[in-house]
Amino acid sequence: MENKTGNSKVYKVISLIVLVVLALLFLFPLYWIITGAFKPPADIYAQKPVWWPSEWVTTNFSNLMNKRTAPMWEIHLPFSRFFTSGGESITLATGPTVPAVFRWLLNTIFMAVAAMFLTCFTATMAGYALAKKRFRGRSILFGLIICAMALPKQVVLIPLLKEMSAIGLYNTIWAIIFPTVGWPFGVFLMKQFSEGIPGEILEAARIDGAGEWNTFATIVFPMVKPGVGALAIFTFINSWNDYFMQLVMVSSNVNYTISLGIATLQAETSIDVGMLMAGAVLASVPIIIVFLMFQKYFTQGITMGAVKG
Repeated sequence: MENKTGNSKVYKVISLIVLVVLALLFLFPLYWIITGAFKPPADIYAQKPVWWPSEWVTTNFSNLMNKRTAPMWEIHLPFSRFFTSGGESITLATGPTVPAVFRWLLNTIFMAVAAMFLTCFTATMAGYALAKKRFRGRSILFGLIICAMALPKQVVLIPLLKEMSAIGLYNTIWAIIFPTVGWPFGVFLMKQFSEGIPGEILEAARIDGAGEWNTFATIVFPMVKPGVGALAIFTFINSWNDYFMQLVMVSSNVNYTISLGIATLQAETSIDVGMLMAGAVLASVPIIIVFLMFQKYFTQGITMGAVKG
C-alpha cells in the first residue's frame, strides 16, 4: 500500500514538471513578442539573442502608429453601390482621422465579434433542430454538413468571392463575416451537445404550453451554454486568424484587418521586426481577453465533449 502511494506521488511530481515545461514552451513565443516590441533595434538585430531588453523603448509602437492614417469608422448605406455610377457605397458618417492600426484593430474586433455571435446563434439553433427534431431528410442534411467539414477552404473560396461580389459585399467586413456564419463545425459541435438534452424536459415544456422559441431560450440554451462558450472561443480565434479569407475578400486600406494591414506595411519597405512585433502585441490582446472571459465555459465544453465521446 505504501509502495502504491509513493508511486502515485512520484507520478504526480513528474506530471507537474512535464506540464510546467510544456507551459513554458508554449508561452515563450508570447514572451519573445512582448519583449521584442519594447527592444531597441540594437537588441533586435544582435547576433546573439538578447533575452531581456537592455532598454525598454516605445519606438516600435510609434513607428507603427505613424505609418498610415485612416478614419476611425465609416458608416455606409447598405447595398448603395448598386445605385451609384461608380459602384461605390454612399457614406453616411465618417469618424476622426487616426493611425490606421486603430482602424484595422477596430475592423478586426467587429469582424470577429459579429462572426462569433452570429455563428453561435445559428449553430445552436441548427444543432438543436438536428438533434431533437424529426423531419424528412435530417440524416442526409447532417451527412452533407459532415462532408462540408472535410472540404478545404480553398475549394469554396472562388464561389464565395463571386457570391460576395454579386451581392455587393466585396471589399467590406461583411464579406469576411457571412461565410463564417454557416460554419459546419459549429453545427456539428452544437448537435453533439444538444443530444444530451433529455426529451422528457422538452415534452414537459410543450405540455405546459411553451412555444418553440420559448423552449429554446429558457430550456435548451441554458443546458448547452458550455458548448456555446467553447464555440464562441473557436469562432473568435478562427475569424481573427483567417488571414487567407481576409486577403481575398478585402482590398482597401480602410477595410484591412490588423494582420492584413501589418502584412502590407511589411511589404512596403524593408522588414522592421520591432514594428511587426508591436503589431503582433496589439493583435494578441483581444484574443487573450476573450479567452479569459470564456475560459470557464471553454473548459466545461471540452470536458463535457470528452465525456460524451
